[in-house]
Formats: sequence, C-alpha cells, structure tokens
Amino acid sequence: MTVRKPSRGGVAVALALSGALTLGAGTLAGADRGPGHGPPWHEEDGPTVELGVEVLLEDQLDLLDGKRVGLITNPTGVDSELTHTMDLLVEHEDEGGYELTALYAPEHGILGGAPAGANVPNYVDPRTGLTVWSLYGATQRPTEEMLEDVDVLVFDIQDIGARFYTYIWTMYYAMDAAAEYGKDFIVLDRPNPLGDRMDGPVLDPALSSFVGLREIPMQHGLTVGELAALFNGEFLEEPVDNFHVVEMDGYDPDDFVEGYGLEWVPPSPNIPTLETAWAYVGTGLIESLDASEGRGTTMPFLWIGHGDIDEVAAYNLAEDLNSRGLEGVHFRPMFANPTTSKQAGRLSGGVQVHITDPEAYVPVRTGLHVLQAFYDTEGVDWREGTIYPNQQCETEADTCWIDRLSGDKDVRLQLEAGVHPDEIIAGWAEELAAFNEVAEDYRLYEDDRRPGHGHGRGGPGDGWTPPGHGGTPPGHRG
Repeated sequence: MTVRKPSRGGVAVALALSGALTLGAGTLAGADRGPGHGPPWHEEDGPTVELGVEVLLEDQLDLLDGKRVGLITNPTGVDSELTHTMDLLVEHEDEGGYELTALYAPEHGILGGAPAGANVPNYVDPRTGLTVWSLYGATQRPTEEMLEDVDVLVFDIQDIGARFYTYIWTMYYAMDAAAEYGKDFIVLDRPNPLGDRMDGPVLDPALSSFVGLREIPMQHGLTVGELAALFNGEFLEEPVDNFHVVEMDGYDPDDFVEGYGLEWVPPSPNIPTLETAWAYVGTGLIESLDASEGRGTTMPFLWIGHGDIDEVAAYNLAEDLNSRGLEGVHFRPMFANPTTSKQAGRLSGGVQVHITDPEAYVPVRTGLHVLQAFYDTEGVDWREGTIYPNQQCETEADTCWIDRLSGDKDVRLQLEAGVHPDEIIAGWAEELAAFNEVAEDYRLYEDDRRPGHGHGRGGPGDGWTPPGHGGTPPGHRG
C-alpha cells in the first residue's frame, strides 16, 4: 500500500479505521434510533445561524459602497426566508450605494435546472436585465470581458462539502481571475451540511480536474468562506488583495444534524434533500462504476443498482453491507428502473441507503465500502468514457473516473487488488492529519471544544489576507 508524502499545500489527513476526523462533535439526542424509527433531525424550530448574506445586509453593506457588483450564485443563494440574494442586492442598492451589474452562473446555471455536465449559455436575465455570464461553458474562469463592468465579485452558493462538487472550483477560478484583473472578492458564508468533519484522500495534483483542482480531501470539512481563505493563502499564485469573508453569526458545525434549522434548497438537480447531501461525498464514488448511482430515479445517491443484479444478489448485497459495522446507516434491498443515465430502462437490483443517525454516519467510509461491494459483484465494472473521450480503465497507467473522484490512483489499485476498504482508509490518515493542521489556520468560527483553536482575524466582513503563501495552480483556465 502506497502513501504519498504530503506536499506543501497538498497536505492532508484521516483516521485509521473509522474513516472520519470529527472536530468538536456533539451528542445527538435520540442517536440510538434504529432503522425502524423516524429521522432524528429537524428537531429545532427555526434557523440556528444567521447567514452571510443576512450579516452583509444588516451590518456590512459598506463593503459594497460605491462599487459595481457581480454576483456568482444559483438557486441556493437565499436568506433564511428564501428570498434570493440577487433580489436582496437589487432592493438594497440605494441604501448601500452600489450597483448590481452582472450575474455569473456555475454548473447547472443560475436557475439550477441544467443537467450535470451540460454547457450553460450566456444570456440576459429577463427579470433584472443583467447579463448572466456562464462559468460552465466555453470557459470555467471569468475572462477580462466578463469582469469589465464589475469592481467586486460576490460569491453566494451553498456547497455540500465534497471535493468533487464543482461550485468550489468555480469559486477558485473566480478568485484567480479577480486577482489577475484587480477585482475585490467577497464570500457570503454558508454552513457546511456535513459539519466540520474531514475525510478521504487528499488530491494528487497529477489528477487535477474540475472535479478536484487543488490538494484538499474528498470531504473537506470547511465552509465556503473558510475554503476561500485557504485558497487565497495556500494555492493561488497571486492572492486576491482585497478579500473578505462575511462570516455567519451563530454557526456551530455540530448543528448539521438539524440542517441548521434552515429550509433545504437543492443545490443541483440530483441533490434534492439534505439526506442526499449527507450521502453524496461517499456514494458519489458510484459515478465511477457502470452501476447507477440513482440518477433518473427518485433517490439519487441514496439508491445504487445495476441491471445484472437480480433479487437474490440484491438481498445478498444488503446483508453483506449491513454486516460490516458501518455506523448510522442501514441498507435495504431495492429495485428501480432509471429513466436516464446509467442502466436507463433496465429494472435494476441494488440497495437503498437509509441514514439512521447522521451524527454517527461516516459518508466516505460508507461510500468506499459500497463501491467495493458493487465492484466485486458479477456484471459490474468501472465506467468508461464519461466526460473524457475514449477514456478507458484497464491498466494502472490509465486515468479512470474513480481516480479523478477519489483523487488518488491508489484507491482504485488497492480495490482491484482486493485490499479491505478499512485498510485503504488507514492509508490516508497521515496526509489527512497534515491537511487538517494547515486548515486550522483558516477556520473562522470560535469553538471552545477545540483546545488551542485560535482565530484572531476580526469580525464578520473584516478584510484580511490569510496566512500562508501562494502555490502554483494547475493550468486549467478552460
């Protein structure tokens, strides 16, 4: 088993057999509920956190005073009453002395309805008359033309804590362009639906792509504001000079088990529920197989199946996975007939993932076990083709989709060699711990449960250039 030496910025971390580094985990009331009980979340009334956009409008509008503002957003850019940030910024223009002059669309578009991987066009928004520039089409990085009418870029999108979820890389490229063209950059911070737990291998730079540009773990454990601060301090060759995070008020990462008391707005078509977001960072690995990860069903990333799996095999898979001691989850044999994507039109056997205790649930460990169980099932193999033409997955030298998603070829090679998933997990502990050490310098929220955890960087919206030094980003300026 090969363990890479952590690189400077490419750092990293793990926990041997448990598979997750839990930072300041609390105790969930009702955590002993089994699969026959109702979900133990959403027990709090109302939001437990004030979002970055709300803090901006209440206390920090001076950040925008006199500036032309470009907003990078999608349907998740809302306040706790579900009013969109675009509308809020337009409403407060006179009060704040700024003008909203452009909009920028990530994957799935401003409206959130474009399929995964589909190009998003430029167009004029009919409600505001503003140009919507695509950051998921001809380019993924803002051009000089796209930024000529703005002084500051504002990022307000809900991330879901997974390295291979592309919105954080839209933010990375936008920050890179802001630095090059002398624009300010503001992040309106939002909670991480997975809390502050980190897990998974740290990306090997040789596998850099838009599902993982820089050396962070699969489950990064940071808010988008914290992640942006880390990008600015560790990875950008030229940091953004005037960089701000408008911090949340009252953020406690342990509140992820309650969804922070917020309504869930799907960040993309196949993340329809909070439970899907909890599972995605692990079961998203099923994208690398020719089995269905649930696209084209009502349970994306919570059901996995294949047309060659019959009733007996489905029951055997569920029994096998339930015997592995995976925390906070129960597997039920289930059949579905996907209407699109892999296995479309085939009645497919598999398992449904029931998250019975979100606090105990370890998504990356669970996902790796599910991946191994299906990969070892007759008729199931690695997916080929995907977004890379003529991509094959037959030899060690090939770069497969599982390599891009996991960020480490060793994961695939060890699975193919029959190495137990928990042994694979143990192999990334050292690099995960190294990443966590670097990330501590960029955490923004006080938590007395973390001994020795200091911040000292000012309150919400204070301008600061994070500690650290710039790295050289890979040549992905698409």
